[in-house]
Amino acid sequence: MITTDPLGPEDRDAWERLFRAYIDFYGRTEPDAMYERAWREFQDGSRLHALAARLDGRVVGLTHFFVHPSTSGPDVCYLQDLFTEPEARGRGVARALIAAVTDWARTQGCGRVYWNTQASNTTARRLYDRVARDTGFVKYQIDLP
Repeated sequence: MITTDPLGPEDRDAWERLFRAYIDFYGRTEPDAMYERAWREFQDGSRLHALAARLDGRVVGLTHFFVHPSTSGPDVCYLQDLFTEPEARGRGVARALIAAVTDWARTQGCGRVYWNTQASNTTARRLYDRVARDTGFVKYQIDLP
């Protein structure tokens, strides 16, 4: 059975293992300080939020998200990170996490939930195409030093 809930202090090691795997998946390397800052923010819960997915009580997935204003309507929820450990994929973990974020955003009065993924992430996109609408937007980015 899959359950979703906020990360508690006892989840730190499992969260970091999964978050590091997520960062590795996208070919990035981040300093330890980034993980420390993120964990503090998730535990504070005022700006950044995190949920764990548990399969038979064990943390097998995570999502990070936050609310921001919109110029053209109610606040929106950005689902920034979503990761499921490979052994748990195909069992509904990511779907449960997306549903949990959507339910949370609805209680916060958000007008929508959205996220980005790489076009080449075909495995995840099969799920995303079933639970959400591809808006056709292309992302551009300027990295700041």
